[in-house]
Amino acid sequence: QVQLAESGGREVQIGGSLTLSCAASGSTFGTFDMDWFRQVPGKEREFVAAISWNSEKVYYSDSVKGRFTISRDNAKNMVYLQMNSLKPEDTAVYYCFAHAYAFYWGQGTQVTVSS
Repeated sequence: QVQLAESGGREVQIGGSLTLSCAASGSTFGTFDMDWFRQVPGKEREFVAAISWNSEKVYYSDSVKGRFTISRDNAKNMVYLQMNSLKPEDTAVYYCFAHAYAFYWGQGTQVTVSS
């Protein structure tokens, strides 16, 4: 079983930067592909970025491509989301998601982008 805990969310100004972290428990973390999703009230959870278990493949939604960078450190059981040039529409609760032979969600961390 994998438990995920996101951190790093806060209020930030338009154009600012923020790095989210996702700490994972469990010795099998390195076998899971990891994603970041986000959700605003009243809307469906939206895919943001993904990274394969060995970091060889990364994917981004069109809305964040060129601004966000996903990375992971399997030795530390960590996944990161570096967010630059933040926009008001990036405001959401951000979740990390582990998936392989099973899937797990974290509890989320709030990111608010304001002027």
